Amino acid sequence: MALPQWQYLYSKPQVTATIRTNPADFYVDENLGYDFDGQGEHLMLHIEKTNLNTSAIVRELAHWANVSNKVIGYAGLKDRNAITRQYFSIQLPGKESPDLSLLESDQLKVISSARNSKKLRRGALKGNRFKIILRGLSLTNELTERLQQIASDGVPNYFGQQRFGFDGFNLDAAKEMFGGRKIKNRDKRSIYLSAARSLIFNNIVAARIRDKQLLPLLGDTLMLAGSKASFTPTEVDQEINQRFKERDVILSAPMWGKGKLSSFETAEQLELEVAGTESELTSGLEAAGLKQERRALMLYPKGMQWRELDDAIEVEFELPAGSYATSVLRELCQVIDGSQLYKTGS
Repeated sequence: MALPQWQYLYSKPQVTATIRTNPADFYVDENLGYDFDGQGEHLMLHIEKTNLNTSAIVRELAHWANVSNKVIGYAGLKDRNAITRQYFSIQLPGKESPDLSLLESDQLKVISSARNSKKLRRGALKGNRFKIILRGLSLTNELTERLQQIASDGVPNYFGQQRFGFDGFNLDAAKEMFGGRKIKNRDKRSIYLSAARSLIFNNIVAARIRDKQLLPLLGDTLMLAGSKASFTPTEVDQEINQRFKERDVILSAPMWGKGKLSSFETAEQLELEVAGTESELTSGLEAAGLKQERRALMLYPKGMQWRELDDAIEVEFELPAGSYATSVLRELCQVIDGSQLYKTGS
């Protein structure tokens, strides 16, 4: 399934850059947002990995500690084609920690270790810090202005292309699943459901940008900044507008599922109209038992900074959990993924 060309906030960039020409060009540092308690049966490892995905690390840890993959926890999946720092937990009840030096290699370094009473759970992190080198760019006045706009006003909180699979494969698979195809693998089923939800969300965000509706509408469900908590005010008054201006509250869009939308009036009408164009997906998601949830409509990078290198620009910023660095880069330039070029031999 061909993916839509979702609306740009600052118009489509005219310059092109290449990322991931080597792992060091894409650096990610995970921030859990909390400390370990120093005791318990879970060994917590802070690991730096190069050119390895999260699943590969899980296998390495299971082999090293002689345990099942099931007792290993992590907060989020990280890209393979990068240098990434992330945390893992290994349940070792009544056992001493194995020799850490036997775990390390050219691709895997242990930064620190500690004990904790609880296993790491998916999604239990504050966010990620990114440092990305964009090759083939120079710091022109136009590009500097774009960087300043992004730092000040944010970007659409789109799900990245990787959510949908190559050429939208995950969406095609979701439609086949909703049409009756049995998917026994729970992980694949989850991926296809997520892709369907993400398409509807992106479409609604794009419609709000297209229609220049980026201020609170009557019936909008607003989210508290830095939280998943949300509420739907009965009117958009001066207090709501001031809180929105200060980014104490932010706009949201639905992650589709069964049940009534939390929005009403103007906002609900827009969401229903856009979602209705993908009725096959909305019906499938409702039948699968997923419930209506909300996700922030806009993404505001924190601590954004940049500097010019030789024929490249290095951009650094922090994003909350569940958001995509590629959604930030998308508003800055047209991106070519160098790791994909390498894989295809181009």
